[in-house]
Amino acid sequence: MNTINRYWNIWRIDPAAESVGYKQVPLTIAQEFVNNQLPDIKENALQNTLLSAFNGEMPDLDIISRASAGLCLRCYISEAILKECKKIDYSYSGQKQFSYRELLPFVLNDDGEKLIILDRDSEMQLMVDDNNQITNSEYNYFSLRVLETYNADLQSRMSLDNWACLQTRQNHELRQHLSEFGLRQLSDWAILNKATAEQLERLSNSQRYIVEAYHAIYRRDRQQTRNIRSRRCPDPSSAQLEEMLVYLLSRQISVSTTELLVEELRQIALQFRRYDIWGSREYLEIYNSQSDTLIARRDLFTDSFDETDIEQQELIRFLRENLSSTLATAVFQEIQAKIQELQNSPRYEPFAQRYLQGLELYYCQIMSLREIFPILEMSSWNQARRILNPGELLSQVRARTIELMLESILSLAAERGLTTIPPTANYFKNLIQQVESYIDGEIFKEATEELRTGKNRTMDSVYAEAIRCYIQKFA
Repeated sequence: MNTINRYWNIWRIDPAAESVGYKQVPLTIAQEFVNNQLPDIKENALQNTLLSAFNGEMPDLDIISRASAGLCLRCYISEAILKECKKIDYSYSGQKQFSYRELLPFVLNDDGEKLIILDRDSEMQLMVDDNNQITNSEYNYFSLRVLETYNADLQSRMSLDNWACLQTRQNHELRQHLSEFGLRQLSDWAILNKATAEQLERLSNSQRYIVEAYHAIYRRDRQQTRNIRSRRCPDPSSAQLEEMLVYLLSRQISVSTTELLVEELRQIALQFRRYDIWGSREYLEIYNSQSDTLIARRDLFTDSFDETDIEQQELIRFLRENLSSTLATAVFQEIQAKIQELQNSPRYEPFAQRYLQGLELYYCQIMSLREIFPILEMSSWNQARRILNPGELLSQVRARTIELMLESILSLAAERGLTTIPPTANYFKNLIQQVESYIDGEIFKEATEELRTGKNRTMDSVYAEAIRCYIQKFA
């Protein structure tokens, strides 16, 4: 099939199809939109055009056209979702008691029957009828969640295909289902215990010594007691951790406390997990026809830091040790600034006293803005969104966290002779990119996805916990 046909043929679950469990269905609305509305767009530019239309970046398009563009993208994504389910099935061949057909309901749940747009302010999926009337969708389609989280503007972006595959593989409901069949996530200690030479090659020198220490002590004790312990790897004991610190000192690697050592080990285990997401099931490199060589895939999630020397490793350790306190400071400053802004507004001044109550209802009692606005005696959901605006607060806290962390790191870097004050333009630019990437990975990516979840929010992110700590202290 030509690639362009993917934009108007959707893959659906078909319970009646005993042999495969799915079928392909052509959607006339999607085909007519591509042929009639975008007749002059070349195939290689079609996807970006559809994304712009769906995201509301083409103001001349009406709401039906915008939703039709989204329908085309949903068709396109459905093929990637189906392939990933079959790939998961194949990947665990011989180690499973499930079929890809059992995975489809979790992710291939879009039949293409409804025209839908996204309200990015309220993180809602909205249905559009033939009269341009919009209503809340009672059902969340996974394909729309893929589109909602896809950022086509990032220079290092994944392709939409690969993003759909990754989101499919990381889908919470699907992973939970897999865990019921013995494909449980290994503990950090088991991940480290089974580390391979290829995984170790991707670590910095100091990280390799840390894993070496772990293997020398933990793996030694594990092998000695294998016959009398359960199969699950237990947490390292205090004695084992202390012995690891001594081992590292003998190799001139200083980790000040056992708590920090545990954090280092967990961070390395996280890198191995990321490796396992791709490396254990897919090639980490691809063939480049121009250079006739294998090159690293650009669409992998990797840490931005080049952890090739001890100075860089110290900066990363500094980030880990100071991120929590920096986040707390940023939360304090931005909430205080918001309350002051409300107090200075003739229109919203009465709500300044209720702002913390609104945050408490949203982050502690997990209430929606629609449930909150009557409690705070606001006129409407729209007014509650304008005043509380959780998305804007998150964005401001993120910016302040990055700003505060940059100031601290630059001071440290100057002390260590890594840069001058003021730093060079290239150093500062690279540092900003590194800090943003690290902080987003640790805090704000999860927090953003949490806000977008809609009705089933759990509010258990690091960011949400920081908001709750502030509320408990100052409310």
